[in-house]
Amino acid sequence: MAKLEHANINVSDAGKTAAWFGRAFGWRVRWEGSTFDGAGYTMHVGADDSYIALYEPKASKAGVERDYKTQGQLNHVGIVVDDLAAVENAIRAEGYEPHSHQDYEPGERFYFKDENGVEFEIVAYD
Repeated sequence: MAKLEHANINVSDAGKTAAWFGRAFGWRVRWEGSTFDGAGYTMHVGADDSYIALYEPKASKAGVERDYKTQGQLNHVGIVVDDLAAVENAIRAEGYEPHSHQDYEPGERFYFKDENGVEFEIVAYD
């Protein structure tokens, strides 16, 4: 059985994103440093067995709005939590606006976008 270890996303400020990941999800910085080619800085933020790599390139450009139709496009990142209400409160405290709340089989979820335009789905299973 294969298991997803990490995803790597471009961000404008890896430290800022890592900080709110820690406050909202209880994650920690597992590793950080310059990229092998010196073109940016990376922070690995998560738990012992999985993480999100936050890549802050020295030169970047704004992305395009997701349309759920473009091949190869990241639509959202799903994160499972134990206490959906507590995490929603933490997300709101960070200044993000949760939307699209749904109670579905087998759990509940909501979505929000961060300052990088990355959409997250937060889900809690029954």
